[in-house]
Amino acid sequence: MKVRRSLAIKIGSIPWMPRFLPQIVVGDNAIQTVTGQRMTLLDIADLPNITIRVAGRKTGAIRTTQLLAVPDGDDWLIAGSYFGGPKMPAWVYNIRAADTIEIVVAGVVSVAVPTELEGADRDAAWQKLRTVWPNFDLYEKRTDRRIPVFRLRPAPPAG
Repeated sequence: MKVRRSLAIKIGSIPWMPRFLPQIVVGDNAIQTVTGQRMTLLDIADLPNITIRVAGRKTGAIRTTQLLAVPDGDDWLIAGSYFGGPKMPAWVYNIRAADTIEIVVAGVVSVAVPTELEGADRDAAWQKLRTVWPNFDLYEKRTDRRIPVFRLRPAPPAG
């Protein structure tokens, strides 16, 4: 495992880390602004990631969120963990309300169909997510809510 990823996993496991999530987001936004959207904290940590763009379910305004994501063939797996916090991330509600979303991977924008996974599909995806970010196990223990897992599959061509 790469040194930066190992360090990120250790930092992510610190019990008081979730308290600083707002500051982490501000820092990540600053890194993205300074680098012209070419670098994020997840990139620095050698973690696979994507940017999702999804319409807000109430406003319709496009919401952009950078997420740790695990490739699974042509698909991506994401989890609404929010460091194991008690509240569900807002993007989860927006994805649940969307038929399609945009994803940005290495600067390439594409359309994806999100599917919330349940049962054996969720369990298999959860294991794949854990191989990249073992702290998902800690997050699951920190919260009473079920952490949602989504598969983002490339949308079929229009037409």
